[in-house]
Amino acid sequence: QVQLVESGGGLVQAGGSLRLSCAASGGTLSTYAMAWFRQAPGKEREFVAAVSRSGGTTLYADSVKGRFTISRDNSKNTVYLQMNSLKPEDTAVYLCAARPSLTVSVYTLRSDYRYWGQGTQVTVSS
Repeated sequence: QVQLVESGGGLVQAGGSLRLSCAASGGTLSTYAMAWFRQAPGKEREFVAAVSRSGGTTLYADSVKGRFTISRDNSKNTVYLQMNSLKPEDTAVYLCAARPSLTVSVYTLRSDYRYWGQGTQVTVSS
């Protein structure tokens, strides 16, 4: 069973950048498809970005496309989310998720993922 720990959140001004990290333990990250979700107060958890087990396939929500980049370093058992041109509406708790995978597919539904981190807070001020 894999454990996920997010880090890198914080307070940033609009237009700024942050890089989130998700460190995995208890499993071999290269056998998991990974994703980032976010949840703002009073709102449903929403998909942000996903990456296949090898890193060769990525997918983004329309709201972050062109601004966020998901990547992974399987040798370090870590997944990243580079967030540029941040907007106040990006404010949320960002959560890392993992699911065992045998293919190069990416997954966008909350129910697709078995393992979740506790999240890291990102706050973007205007």
